[in-house]
Order: sequence, then structure tokens, then C-alpha cells
Amino acid sequence: MADATVTQLWRFPVKSMGGTQVQRVRVDRRGVHADRLWAVRDVEKKATVSARRVPVLLGCSARYRTEPADDAGPGNVPGVVIAFPDGRELTDDDPAVHVALSELVGREMRLVALPPRADTSQHRMTMSDSMASFSATQVRKDFGLDDTEALPDTSVFTTRQIITLARYTTPPGTFVDLSPVHLLSTASLRSLSPDGDGYDVRRFRPNVLVDAASGHEFPESAWAGGDVRVGGATLHVTQPTIRCVVPTRPQPGLDLDRRITRNLAERTDRFLGVYADVTTPGTIRVGDAVEVRLPVSPNVVRRTLDAASKTATRGVQRLLENTVLRGRT
Repeated sequence: MADATVTQLWRFPVKSMGGTQVQRVRVDRRGVHADRLWAVRDVEKKATVSARRVPVLLGCSARYRTEPADDAGPGNVPGVVIAFPDGRELTDDDPAVHVALSELVGREMRLVALPPRADTSQHRMTMSDSMASFSATQVRKDFGLDDTEALPDTSVFTTRQIITLARYTTPPGTFVDLSPVHLLSTASLRSLSPDGDGYDVRRFRPNVLVDAASGHEFPESAWAGGDVRVGGATLHVTQPTIRCVVPTRPQPGLDLDRRITRNLAERTDRFLGVYADVTTPGTIRVGDAVEVRLPVSPNVVRRTLDAASKTATRGVQRLLENTVLRGRT
């Protein structure tokens, strides 16, 4: 890809809150260093919450008290400062932060740090919540759909991802939704917006925003299965990013905009941006060149395997949906 550079880098200290724009980030197998090391936990449900179902969290923003050390990670989480919609700023070690979060959401909440990787207690869902997540009614709410709109195509997920999503609020060892790194292009933001000026990047919460003069409306849509070399790191693009209702939600400086859901459905089949795994750890800086090696066209064997994988994924999802229906009868 010609003339592609990193134009913004984002790190989100607390899941589902506003993040911090930075000039450089280190990435490794876990993803962006110190990204989403904190989250908000629903005490009654014993589950990590997200802005998909608790949208008021987007009214908060978070920053680290000091720059995270190189060894920051699960079980070794640096302190944060949370800015609330009413202007208060509270730190993680202040008991008032839990009270403020509970008052904001309307039920008991706690700010929690990412536990050691072996501890899955903050990730596992109850069986009832797990099953409810696969009901058509809940899926429509999560994606901002009415009863007449088709459900999203989730066949891009692997069977393993579907099973993980069914068992855990987030994959064990992380507070990200699905994948370590999220990339998005300025071209996609412009192409999706009705006026061509571009949506505010904060609505889509990427780690890496790429300015790509590729001539394509949504250039990264062709990257899935390919590799991206950026700065000192190499990323393998695993899949397009499916978009739930979060980009439509209001947050500081951004109003509610339900048109985004319709634009996504009409223009991109509800995908925007891509997820990636880190194959070569390294440092990424604003201004770094971005080199994309597009995926090789699959041969007959690969296409057959891909089709079989999608069929298996749909089968697992149908099984979960049917389990939900049986539980209601």
C-alpha cells in the first residue's frame, strides 16, 4: 500500500471508557501494552460490563497516573485516574470511585484490575447470562436493530471465538472484546459518513488509526488474512471488526447518532476496521509507515476448509440459540 502512515495511536486504560491518545505504543502478543488493564464489574451479576449494555460508561474517561512500566500487565496493573461526567476525578485507590460508578450506572459496580492470567473469575459468565446473550432479542439490542432488520453475519468468528464468547464476558487474561489489536483507516471514517467529512474516531475506539491514500473507500476490508508491518511490529489481520451499537452512543463532545447503524448495514454489512494478532512484537509511533501484504487468493483446499469452518461456526451458534429457546419453554 502506497502513502499509508500511522496518524493516531490510542490506549484505553479502562474498558468502555474514553482513552488516551499517545505518540508511541509497544505491542506484544497480548496487544497494545497497558491497554484495558482495568474494567468495571457488575457486583450482582459477577461480570465485566461494557458500553454495549452500560452506555453511561462512555461518559467517563481514564488515564494512567504514571506511564506504565514495561512489566505492567495482568496481576501488575498501574493506577488510573477516572474523570466522571460531573467533572470529578477519582483514583483507583479511592473507595469513592466504586460509589461514583454505582451511582452513575444505577446499581452496585466496582472498578477492578486485570487479574493474573490463571484467574478466570472476573471473566466467566453465569450460565443464564451466557445463554441470554445468544437470544435474538438481546442480539438486536446489542447491534441497535429493530425487529425487521436481519441479524448480523457472525460467520467471520471462529468456532473457538464463539465458544469463548459464550463462556466469558471477555477472553481470560484480557479485558478486550475479542482481539489484541484493532486497526481502522481514515478513509473508512470518511467513506462511511454521509457528508464525507469523516466520523470522529472516538466512536470506533481503534488502537491504530491509519491514514491510507489507497483510492479505496474501505481499504482495510481487503486486509483480512494478510499482514501489516508498522514501525517495529508485524501484525496478522485475522478478521473484519463487526460493529455493535457502541459507535452510536453519546460521549463527551459526541451526540447520539443512530444513523451509524443504518450506514454500516447499507455500506459494509456492519463491518468497519480490522482485528489483528501480533506476530512480531515492537514499537509503533505516530508517523510510521504502514506496509500491507494482502492475503494470497485461497486455493480450492483452503476455500473448502474456510467453508467448513464457517459451517461449523454457524452450527455452534444455532446450537446456542436453540438452547436459549428450549430454556424459555
